[in-house]
Amino acid sequence: MQYNKKNALLPKTASILETFGENIRLARLRRNVSSSLQAERAGISRPTLSMLEKGSPSVSLGSYVQVLVALGLEKDLLEVAADDELGRKLQDLKLQVHRRAPRKRMNNEQ
Repeated sequence: MQYNKKNALLPKTASILETFGENIRLARLRRNVSSSLQAERAGISRPTLSMLEKGSPSVSLGSYVQVLVALGLEKDLLEVAADDELGRKLQDLKLQVHRRAPRKRMNNEQ
């Protein structure tokens, strides 16, 4: 998939978008919904749906959400980053209290 320089993506990011779009297309096909009907239900154009299903980075996140809602898959979107294992570990590391040894008293302090 080629993108203009404005939408240049790292290969890994492009692959994620392509997989996301393909998963949406497969969900639509499993439901036996035509692209025209899906676009109408989501309130987007058919060309936008086509670009979305190909993983185009120029499609807005709002369009992805509209399509997921129309497919009844909006709850899946709420799972994104819900279980952030790495983030929680990093947060826990910052929460650890590092205790210092008590200060030594000088002879003239008592």
